[in-house]
Amino acid sequence: MRPFTYTRPDEPAHAWAELGPDAMYIAGGTNLVDLMKCGVADPARLVDIGGLPLGGIGPDGDTLRIGALVRNSDLAAHPVVAERLPVLAQALLAGASPQLRNLATLGGNLMQRTRCGYFRDPSMPCNKRLPESGCAALDGDHRGHAVLGTSERCIATHPSDLAVALLALGARVRIDGPGGPREEPIDAFHLPPGDTPERETTLVHGELITGVEVPLTALGAHSYYLKVRERASFAFAMCSVAVALDVREGTVHDARIVLGGVATTPWRAVAAETALIGAPPSTAAFARAGEAATEGARPLRDNGYKVELIRRVVARALTTLTAGEGERG
Repeated sequence: MRPFTYTRPDEPAHAWAELGPDAMYIAGGTNLVDLMKCGVADPARLVDIGGLPLGGIGPDGDTLRIGALVRNSDLAAHPVVAERLPVLAQALLAGASPQLRNLATLGGNLMQRTRCGYFRDPSMPCNKRLPESGCAALDGDHRGHAVLGTSERCIATHPSDLAVALLALGARVRIDGPGGPREEPIDAFHLPPGDTPERETTLVHGELITGVEVPLTALGAHSYYLKVRERASFAFAMCSVAVALDVREGTVHDARIVLGGVATTPWRAVAAETALIGAPPSTAAFARAGEAATEGARPLRDNGYKVELIRRVVARALTTLTAGEGERG
């Protein structure tokens, strides 16, 4: 880790002014410091945004407003989240360890980078870390890599549990920067790799996530997060799913199904949602949804198991949700 300078502004405008071309923002630091230690991130200046007025959680009419600096542990424990957005609380508690959740922030979680071993090893080619250098995962060890949303330049998975739940809830991301405030649906925030895997979100240099707005709906109140991983705690998802259903008079009126751990971005399984809407909740309908969730999958030599895993995880999550059980993965 090379020497760097450090500053801690107390206003967003001061933070933007401090962010030169070789500088990076830091808050909880649970991802960035790790990347600095392994030589992937090498900022000349750290701008600590932990002192900015970007905290706070609270309902505003039919929306829950969450500040970007809210800690993951505080968000999971908030009574509105626990009672009206169970998929969000479950996803947060499925991510990392209690110690990390006590440091990690909402905004940082949405910005965390892939756990691909080739990305994290500067001696290996990686188009995400160094554009046009190649992708070692394509011919290397890709057992844990993506089967959805991939390109010929990158097959790395997106690591966030939180982003998967927020996409299922139809959240919006609030952003501010030198160009002024803006807001966009989280569906559009994370970018697929395409020909530019080094560009992972719509943020431009200098912009900050200032918060997230989550609708408080019947869909969100009837939701569930299931995460399958290689050990019971402190592991990233092999496959996860956030499901939310609005069932009226025995028929699925609306559905949101979002996958994690199997795609290059938090992945909304629109075909699976379509397969459910208008049908009564049933084992057969859930199996059809699981099958539809694999639409567009492009497995490679070693990660084909994830296609079957998607089918089973989606069906199991829907079954658990409609049975009203508190089952966990």
